[in-house]
Amino acid sequence: MALSHALACAAQRLVGTPFRLQGRDPATGLDCIGLVIASLHSVGVELELPADYRPRRRSFTIPTLSLHAAGLIQCTGMRAAGDILLVRSGPVQVHLAIALPDNRIVHAHAGLGRVVSSTFPAEWAIIHAWRLAPDGEP
Repeated sequence: MALSHALACAAQRLVGTPFRLQGRDPATGLDCIGLVIASLHSVGVELELPADYRPRRRSFTIPTLSLHAAGLIQCTGMRAAGDILLVRSGPVQVHLAIALPDNRIVHAHAGLGRVVSSTFPAEWAIIHAWRLAPDGEP
């Protein structure tokens, strides 16, 4: 199974996990970053963030060095299952999701209080997307 497909499956297994702001452990709850970290961990990839890292709703970034060290590369074009998407989910809000087949995503939904799988909302814009690099690529 390709690593990207495995990542999409790992994210799907987390559907139903409670939402918790700054949550990083599926046992106690996840936010959108926690969902990505936990899904990557499930496929043997560690996304290490600096100890002082604090995401902001309006100006969300993930340190480039952390992405590179985890084997994630920026991608453009068609989404593929397992892509990690940074989206603009509202006028002043950004959010992370993991792409699934058929224009679906898994994301930590604060309003519903849990990780959900849903159709990618048409009003959301993709700001950046990353994909696990195939073996042998930097």
